Amino acid sequence: MIRKAKEEDASRIAEILVFVKRMNYRPIFQDDVYAFVELQVLPVAKKYIEAGIIDNMFVYDDGIVKGLIHIEEKEIVELYVDCFFQNQGIGSALIEYAKAQFPITFLWVIEKNTAAIRFYEAHGFRLTGTKKPEEGTTEYLVKMERYE
Repeated sequence: MIRKAKEEDASRIAEILVFVKRMNYRPIFQDDVYAFVELQVLPVAKKYIEAGIIDNMFVYDDGIVKGLIHIEEKEIVELYVDCFFQNQGIGSALIEYAKAQFPITFLWVIEKNTAAIRFYEAHGFRLTGTKKPEEGTTEYLVKMERYE
């Protein structure tokens, strides 16, 4: 069910990223130009292939790619589940897979994304008190470290 992402998954990965980011981040950032003009499926798919990002991704695939996780060394960079399939254990399966397969020690999350913070806390991460500005915005990212 969880497998390494392939280039042919890029459009589905981009679709998940675009729509989940719109749903979760538009209320925080209030930036319609970014959400509906700059953030588009095709450019995201091309970027993930051309920059090799897809090489560090895994997908939850039960016949339909429903979620993804992007790992760089010891960091979870991205974890997204399609809005239609949230609250079905997919995000939990992805994060537990990553923790079992890789030496994951930390991640960054948008400070106002309290649902994500609660999710990561339920999976063995805690806030460290470290934060940094989210590039191009007035919002902050907070660092969470694995403690289990």
